[in-house]
Amino acid sequence: MTGKIGIAVLSFAHGHAGMYCQRMLTFDDVRLVSAWDDNENRGQPAAERFGMRFTPQLEDVLQDPGVDVVIIGSETNRHADLVVAASAAGKDILLQKPMALTLDDCHRIETAVKQSGVFCSLAYQMRHDPSNQKIQELVSNGTLGKVGLLRRRHCIPLLFDENFVNGPAKWHIDPEKNMGMFMDDASHAADFIYWVMGKPVSVIAEIDNVLTHVAPDDTGVAVFRFADKAMAVLVNSSVTLAGENTTEVYGDQGVLVQNHDDLVSTQPLPPGATALKYFRRGGQGWEDLGLPIPASHGERIMGVPRAFLDAYIAGSAPPVSVEDGRVSVEMVLGAYQSAREGRRVSFPLLG
Repeated sequence: MTGKIGIAVLSFAHGHAGMYCQRMLTFDDVRLVSAWDDNENRGQPAAERFGMRFTPQLEDVLQDPGVDVVIIGSETNRHADLVVAASAAGKDILLQKPMALTLDDCHRIETAVKQSGVFCSLAYQMRHDPSNQKIQELVSNGTLGKVGLLRRRHCIPLLFDENFVNGPAKWHIDPEKNMGMFMDDASHAADFIYWVMGKPVSVIAEIDNVLTHVAPDDTGVAVFRFADKAMAVLVNSSVTLAGENTTEVYGDQGVLVQNHDDLVSTQPLPPGATALKYFRRGGQGWEDLGLPIPASHGERIMGVPRAFLDAYIAGSAPPVSVEDGRVSVEMVLGAYQSAREGRRVSFPLLG
């Protein structure tokens, strides 16, 4: 590509869209061009903050030849409509997670992207964290041997935050716009598990309100099984004030323990905090793998646009494809179905 990449935002509903723009102000290979939002009181101040032209007309953005890439940060239930519109206009896409709330909408997104040929990636920041990348590498290259169990915790304290529950971000707790907090946030951990372990064959789960009643759910635990009998435990809570340990991977040749990789684990870091440690069969104890811990959870989030743009410029595969995005949605929907019906649910989901 030649020249700067023109970036537009389709809705600032999701706070991460603004964080991406904040980071891209430091990039010398992009131009923040314009923004659309169906909520002018939300969209216009955000656009002004980043030096972008605001328009209340979606077509103004999609018909602008100066816009190459759109960042879709709308409420989740609007993702499919916006992807279809952007794809038809030939705009490449960075799509906020989760991809959609239904498999039908996932199919609409996949079809639109495939038929138009646009470049589209999901915004899963966990794939860009150094310790997560190392975990994926050591599992995939066989260093740990056969993996029997992975446990991933993904936790936030947001349902204890009045500004979140009653402020501009309260759409996150609207069941029509976002289903529930397990869909909203466990989606990250589901994508991580799939990235590391592959597609599961079944899930059994419990998802409920345990400490609050302000959202459709605040706590969930899902156990995924794989064709080789391995297990992955996904723990998700939106009412966790603090934490440390976030991932454990147990193989017959080694063990990985990761700390400080979700929001509550960076508030603040304790002295001597270690990102990832490794215990090998026949070794002499734990080894610190010497990986950096991002200064804040915001730093992880703001890592998304650079990884997206690097792949986009290079013409390589999207960091997280729409096919990947559908898998994580199906994993979460399967967990909800299991919790609702009180039974193990097999993949692929029927219907």
